[in-house]
Amino acid sequence: MGNFLKYEQVDNIVTLTMNQPKNRNPLSGEGQFGDFVAACERINNDDSVSAVILTGAGTAFSAGGNVKDMRDRKGLSEGNPYKIRNNYKRDIQKIPAILYDLEVPTIAAVNGPAIGAGCDLACMCDIRIGSEKAKFAESFVKLGIIPGDGGAWLLPRLVGQSKAAELTFTGDLINADEALSCGLISKLVSSESLMDEAQSLAERIASNPGHSLRMAKRLLREGQHVSLQTLLEMSAAFQAISHHTEEHDQAIEKLLSRLEKSNQ
Repeated sequence: MGNFLKYEQVDNIVTLTMNQPKNRNPLSGEGQFGDFVAACERINNDDSVSAVILTGAGTAFSAGGNVKDMRDRKGLSEGNPYKIRNNYKRDIQKIPAILYDLEVPTIAAVNGPAIGAGCDLACMCDIRIGSEKAKFAESFVKLGIIPGDGGAWLLPRLVGQSKAAELTFTGDLINADEALSCGLISKLVSSESLMDEAQSLAERIASNPGHSLRMAKRLLREGQHVSLQTLLEMSAAFQAISHHTEEHDQAIEKLLSRLEKSNQ
């Protein structure tokens, strides 16, 4: 793990904190991209992890790409068009490829501005909650570029085609209230309680059997692009596995015990 992403695990919950607050947690260099890949691979290979919280240190969630690098033709912007295409494919596009398909549920705790690639990063998570200081912008068009990290695929699935088109074509900044009303975030809380709320939600998720969480998430992801018949087949197979787990047996016994006590 590099210096950009702080990895902390308490019990079965991992908190990933983008940790360059002076620069507003930019997504602009190979180190940042590599940190996400390493963290996600570590989580996928660790069955003790049941939920992940992603947030940013300081006042911003993530300011997105480095505009100075764009001006100076450095980083992702370096080279001829063919090289820039490969820069995106080999660097920043690794994040949606692995974070969106992370096996465990993810919560974006958006503490401040999530701009451009930072907005798309939040969209890669399963659940987004924001503080009153959260702001969002699909701002690429303002710089004469396009969403290069999957935003055109992610955003319409969260807010609908019309709202996604509005945000993409205007590049407008929206506040936390509007983000809540359009479904970009599911909960709006105070900045002081943001991480407590994220932790509470993660705990409620992680209290459930890990294998069920991972398979339920896979079904949600596959359901976005496969036929109903294919999803039903997958669901039957996953259910067969689930019925033969110790966690299932324990959950059934616990539920029946509670019912018996309530009927006494």
